[in-house]
Amino acid sequence: MDSALVGSFSKASLGGNVWRRDNLHKNCFSGSYVAVRVSRRRAWDILESYCGVGFQQHIFQQNTRGTKEKSTFYRRHDKKFLVNATAGHPLESEPEAYNPKSIWNSIKNAIDAFYRFSRPHTVIGTALSIISVSLLAVKNLSDLSPLFFRGVLEAVVAALFMNIYIVGLNQLSDIDIDKVNKPYLPLASGEYSVGTGIMIVTSFLIMSLWLGWVVGSWPLFWALFISFVLGTAYSINLPLLRWKRSAVVAAMCILAVRAVIVQLAFFLHMQMHVYKRPAAFSRPLIFATAFMSFFSIVIALFKDIPDIDGDKIFGIRSFTVRMGQKRVFWICISLLEMAYSVAVLVGASSGFMLSKCVTVLGHTILAVVLWNRAKSVDLNSKAAITSFYMFVWKVNAYYHYLNAIAVE
Repeated sequence: MDSALVGSFSKASLGGNVWRRDNLHKNCFSGSYVAVRVSRRRAWDILESYCGVGFQQHIFQQNTRGTKEKSTFYRRHDKKFLVNATAGHPLESEPEAYNPKSIWNSIKNAIDAFYRFSRPHTVIGTALSIISVSLLAVKNLSDLSPLFFRGVLEAVVAALFMNIYIVGLNQLSDIDIDKVNKPYLPLASGEYSVGTGIMIVTSFLIMSLWLGWVVGSWPLFWALFISFVLGTAYSINLPLLRWKRSAVVAAMCILAVRAVIVQLAFFLHMQMHVYKRPAAFSRPLIFATAFMSFFSIVIALFKDIPDIDGDKIFGIRSFTVRMGQKRVFWICISLLEMAYSVAVLVGASSGFMLSKCVTVLGHTILAVVLWNRAKSVDLNSKAAITSFYMFVWKVNAYYHYLNAIAVE
């Protein structure tokens, strides 16, 4: 396509083009030639689209009113038109696109959406559980070496990647249910598309298994792989799968991952891979596994209490749907109180005085706090039940601190 200097279009144009060229030359660019090459056709098209349907009528009217009035309209617009026409940019400015505050808000919103997508209470619970059970492999202070921290970091990062895969896959499988039960989650609210969700969970699954493989720890890799299998079978809606539809099978999946795999496999990762010691299940490890079995059952039951409405609509036969919120709630509290009572008895039998005092006193306090808080929960309020559910996770975090002091 031929090019020319703006303000001096070729005189070879005929008919209406000659008339339009002369007016454009006289009125738009008189006294200010711009040495920028643009296409004649493109410049004219941009000018017409900018000025609208009334552009040609305006030229005709202005042509009858005198040269001074004709040039007024174009002098008002020619500077903005020239810059945008020669650059090929939209003629309307977009200052918000470069607003630092707007960019910062977008970043914060993206972080907040991912934070909710990752289900942070499960992330924190998983990390604390791994750190706690890793400390059980420590025999003396010299074991707290850089090698220990590297082993813990490998386990925690790989496990958190797998945790995000599992909770993300569950959200992908429960979008319609979550629109009723958890409308604040990114997929249910529409902040994330299904494609975005699939991309995230696939990426974290690959990173988790890859990290478990390159570390070279078989206990770690098999812990991740079994978690992947159970987490997928729990959520995905395929024949013979989506085990969460069965309350018993769903509880067994959660118990297997949180009580057995996390406790035993990650302990063996530290014991065998990091310290190169033979596998040996100590008394503190057995206690931790037993306690987490209680907690896992409680989580499996309690998580469905605030979700009863959506579960009823979509045919999820949870224990809460079958037995009612109040009954399941107090079963959960009873199981936790039983676990704390057992912890007190085990701590009292310890021959290590510090362990005895901390375990007995700590679990007694947790039991009392839990009971008092439970009595004040309004079981008719979904917000109150959800808040208490998060409180249970916090109480479990304190248990991990206590468990860091091995029971001997």
